[in-house]
Amino acid sequence: MNGSLLGRVARLLVIAALGLPAVACSNDKPAPAADGPVTITVNGLPPTTEAVDRKKFLDDKDEFEKANPNIKIDAKEGYMDPKTFATKLAGGQLEDLFYVYFTDPASLIQKHQVAEITQYLDQVPTAKQIKPELMKVFSGQDGKVYGLPWRNYSMGLLYSKNLFTKAGLDPANPPKTWDEVRDAAKKITALGDGVAGYGDYSKSNTGGWHFTAELYSLGGDIAVKDGDKWKAAFNNDKGKQVLRQLHDMRWTDNSMGSRQLLEYADLIQMMASGKLGMYLATGDNLKTIVNQYKGNYADYGLGPMPSGQGTLGGGDGFMFNAKATPEKIRAGLKWLAFKYNNPSRQEHDNQYDAANKNPIGLPEPNIWTGEAEQTKKAADTKLANVPVANFKPFADGNAGIPVKLEPPVAQQIYAVLDTAMSKVLTDANADINGLLAAAETQVNSILASVA
Repeated sequence: MNGSLLGRVARLLVIAALGLPAVACSNDKPAPAADGPVTITVNGLPPTTEAVDRKKFLDDKDEFEKANPNIKIDAKEGYMDPKTFATKLAGGQLEDLFYVYFTDPASLIQKHQVAEITQYLDQVPTAKQIKPELMKVFSGQDGKVYGLPWRNYSMGLLYSKNLFTKAGLDPANPPKTWDEVRDAAKKITALGDGVAGYGDYSKSNTGGWHFTAELYSLGGDIAVKDGDKWKAAFNNDKGKQVLRQLHDMRWTDNSMGSRQLLEYADLIQMMASGKLGMYLATGDNLKTIVNQYKGNYADYGLGPMPSGQGTLGGGDGFMFNAKATPEKIRAGLKWLAFKYNNPSRQEHDNQYDAANKNPIGLPEPNIWTGEAEQTKKAADTKLANVPVANFKPFADGNAGIPVKLEPPVAQQIYAVLDTAMSKVLTDANADINGLLAAAETQVNSILASVA
């Protein structure tokens, strides 16, 4: 996944996204400009502190405007900020075309705060090659389309190939079930020298985030709609299974180490230092391990989500202001088609990434099917600078696993579930039933205000 997206995910612990090109895979040039001059405001311009990415954005903008002389891009810094969105919308300051996370479209569509674009999709030949489940994120219950996906991510099992080899495990065949994870964790921990076989979060909302991912892997849900209302759905056998597995790995197997109350950066640091065998992560964690902590891509593997009944996913994309005119929507589609995830432009973008030492060949993002997917894969293969085979178990295994988005008001729910996660990892006598019952009451109170 693109590193800038990973940074926002790390900070917000939500991510949503994909993008939609409006040109055919066989054509790397922007579509012809709309009749008559039009200026559109867009966000997503990298700040001056990200000089290299900002220059590429502005170079792309200049190239696009040269090919489309009747379209001018008025680019603004920033991305989706739920805290300021309503104010910008009410004050008429919201861009014509703006960035969103996967968790945003449903609410924006319901509140009629975005424009429908279904009638303009005939200008986007590659739209039919975007994964249907991703287009669904940007569609209303009536099937009409309101936005375009750009990038996606899903969680899998990140592991140390070196520790797998030392423990007698096959680094090309990572665990596929939670029982296999538990068995592998015991063997890795037996290596000694302060190595933990498996790690998990339990602080700063990351515990609730991972509880959600693990529950999804068993086919469970955090919250479900009951008529017009949401209600908690984790206080059941599957929720108990998640906490029981972690409790037993921590206290019976002693395969998670004594250091707990971990948050986002902790597991990345432990993996980079060679002290952790496995943890749940997205593929872009690898970039942080390599760039920030001097790791080596060759030392790590990425496997599918254990048990494989679901995986927590997300991404980002773009939507149009409800007040955008048809001319601005058409112009915006042309910009998206040129700048964001145009499969035919993948090789061009990869050349930029290679020059700036960004990874090429990680399994995600990949929003495409059909010819578009093959175009992207060919471009990635040509300039791959990471050991693609290390991530093949994830690419193959997660391909058939349903992707589930975060629950509504995710961060508030995660904060509640942190308590259950931290308790089972710090108290051998933790009352799992009581923890889930208390969390259920709190989450239902939070959900009562969600439309």
